Amino acid sequence: MSSHRTPETTDLDDPIVTVHQSIGEAKEQFYYERTVFLRCIANSNPPVRYSWKRGEEILLQGSDKGVEIYEPFFTQVGNKGETKILKLKNLRPQDYANYSCIASVRSVCNIPDKMVSFKLTNRTASPSIKLLVEDPIVVNPGETITLVCVTTGGEPAPSLTWVRSVGNLPEKAVLNSGTLTIPSINSEDAGTYSCVANNNVGNPAKKSTSIIVRALKKGRYWITPDPYHKDDNIQIGREVKISCQVEAIPSEELTFSWFKNGRPLRSSERMVITQTDPDVSPGTTNLDIIDLKFTDFGTYTCVASLKGGGVPDISNDVNISSSTVPPNLTVPNGKNEMVAREGDTIELQCQVSGKPKPIIMWSRFDKEVPMPDGSMQMESYDGILRIVNVSREMTGRYRCQTSQYNGFNVKPRETTVELIVQYPPAVEPSFQEIRQGLGTTVTMRCRVLRAFPTRVLMYEWRLGSKLLEKGQFDSQDYTELTVNIHARENYGTYNCSIINEAGSGRCSFLVTGKAYPPEFYYDTYNPLWQSKASVYSYSLQWTQMNPDAVDRILAYRLGLKQAGQQRWWETEISVDGPIKKGELITNNLTKLVKPEPYEIRLTPINRFGEGDSAIRIIKYSAPINPHLREFHCGFEDGNMCLFTQDETDIFDWTKQSASTRDTRYTPNTGPTTDAGGSKQGFYMYIETSRPRLEGEKARLFSPVFNIAQKNPYGSSNTAYCFSFFYHMYGRHIGSLNIFLRLKGQTSTEIEIWSASGNKGEQWHQARINIHPTASFQIIFEGVRGPGIEGDIAIDDVSIIEGECTKVDQPVTSPPSGVKVSGTILHIWLYPVFLFLSFLSHQR
Repeated sequence: MSSHRTPETTDLDDPIVTVHQSIGEAKEQFYYERTVFLRCIANSNPPVRYSWKRGEEILLQGSDKGVEIYEPFFTQVGNKGETKILKLKNLRPQDYANYSCIASVRSVCNIPDKMVSFKLTNRTASPSIKLLVEDPIVVNPGETITLVCVTTGGEPAPSLTWVRSVGNLPEKAVLNSGTLTIPSINSEDAGTYSCVANNNVGNPAKKSTSIIVRALKKGRYWITPDPYHKDDNIQIGREVKISCQVEAIPSEELTFSWFKNGRPLRSSERMVITQTDPDVSPGTTNLDIIDLKFTDFGTYTCVASLKGGGVPDISNDVNISSSTVPPNLTVPNGKNEMVAREGDTIELQCQVSGKPKPIIMWSRFDKEVPMPDGSMQMESYDGILRIVNVSREMTGRYRCQTSQYNGFNVKPRETTVELIVQYPPAVEPSFQEIRQGLGTTVTMRCRVLRAFPTRVLMYEWRLGSKLLEKGQFDSQDYTELTVNIHARENYGTYNCSIINEAGSGRCSFLVTGKAYPPEFYYDTYNPLWQSKASVYSYSLQWTQMNPDAVDRILAYRLGLKQAGQQRWWETEISVDGPIKKGELITNNLTKLVKPEPYEIRLTPINRFGEGDSAIRIIKYSAPINPHLREFHCGFEDGNMCLFTQDETDIFDWTKQSASTRDTRYTPNTGPTTDAGGSKQGFYMYIETSRPRLEGEKARLFSPVFNIAQKNPYGSSNTAYCFSFFYHMYGRHIGSLNIFLRLKGQTSTEIEIWSASGNKGEQWHQARINIHPTASFQIIFEGVRGPGIEGDIAIDDVSIIEGECTKVDQPVTSPPSGVKVSGTILHIWLYPVFLFLSFLSHQR
């Protein structure tokens, strides 16, 4: 786990105890001392607190003169977390015992304490190991190798593992304690492997071996004409050197042999073979032909081998003849400057002559700039560099030059090719909406950011398909168009096209007189009951976005429909006079007769026509007096007192009575009556039988309760006594959590009560004081335990204005695990102000 932590993260790793000892001797006094340190370390946030125990005895500083407990003066880099040290001075017989380190974050976020133990005996010792393998291990590719490591000491018994000095162990490797097997080994598996033994006593023991995989690769050759006369041509009577190079692993096993026209060649006075050349890199052999004769023309072959075998040989053929000539490099006529457009595929070409033909190396003329594929250099065997999907960044000069390998070892030939990438103008803005009232002037500007070529840039302004203006750029990098909006015909989409040889870029301007959308005001959250059965009203409030940007708003079209229905009911709300920015507009919706969600659409209208609409969903609260005084629910009625299931949880609460519940499958869980003792009475419970899994949650939402506003300038601070009965019987009971959700533009959930585990075959009552500052809901969350005997039930929920009184406290004592003080919990919440409006149509 990383030692870097954000302030929100809380955790505690398992602690680790390591044992270290120091031995001092004073032979003159025949004095022998042995001191042991037990170090405990754990990574945590917040900081960990440690305690030590010897057996069941708690060790404290000063409780035992042979024991010291302290924190280290410094901690080595690489250690994670804090360290606590238990020092045992001059070991005594009673010090050989079981020691425990307990790490605690004091139950922060319910993180439990963690403990680790270590048994100290007179045999306790650090680990020692030996490897039953050679070092190094040289193998052929494809073989299977086994590395064996065994312990030779250590108490307690050390654990063994293998690690690689660079990177991870190969995926195909099989690790079995101290034995590591690598099948079908290849070059990528080579490297240093280490066996590590650890028993938390002293330092881990470590021994290493290297694996070398035989390989031959990258065979190449070059011809050096007479090195003493600095001639680029091969001539009779002069000297010629043929060089051959390979990469060999291991290099000391590399051997070369030479052949002429297929026959073995031995070193002589005129044909001098050297196996290694100190002037070049290792793995090189040279054949010097002194005083070249006509009879020396032919094919020379150098063959590279490894003494141990198991790897195919590499051979290179070199022809020496009168036609062997050094390379020449040119660019074909008309190919010195190549022009392409973005997205094209282009080929840059260098013609190379000579025998043998060398490889051509392509690079950018500016050595700091990479090639199109990201490398600094690209090889070509035919002299052609092919670039796919050309972009403007690829513009510039490219260098092609001969490689000394697989050719003549002479001064490299080189030349350059220019690549010119054309691209259409990039302009801004690509799109802009402009809202203007009639009788105003609009100026639109289209700016060129970049283009190539830039020498001929044309522009065209159009309204739809109608050409308004065209021309050619002078010195400026933009073009402007000014339009007088004197009629509706002047509204529309204006396009400005900037054109060069490669194409065009376009700025678009949508000029409109549409009004901006209204913005709903969210202080009134839910419809309000109007003291008549099934009749509701809603105070709809909004402000107008940028009312001065366009012509004056004359009216609003109000649309209303039940959620999920197709038919809109529409009416028009007239507006007298101009609307000011930020002005609150109110319209009272009445006689909303169904307790279902409604969708509201509000559209401003001006001389231009309809503007942008705004839509919001109105969700109903329960048919409860908005000034909440008292609420009771025993889940007896058909609509469950307007309790609703959370649509985002895993499963649902179930309404049930004891008389209709089938207990054949789970007879040892759940209630046998409702909270009032009736077998016909209803309650809500979570069914934890299959397919439910441990940890799955069911959440039940109460109706939304609106509260009375006592202080028009602040929060109400109204207190309510929230109570309910709960039944948690069964050996697999999970948790019951209660949350208070405050309603607003964003909802806030706060846990106010929680209980876990089996509470017995009986109903318990909980009472909690709450002080909501805004409309609120109660959420019951049932969490499934580890098995099917985990049904949790609730019943008789009530919310009554005023604090819970101690006189009315239940006889039942609060069950263990319930996070309340007594049976009353005071919850003070952040202020969220709720304004309830009963205004008629007004502003």
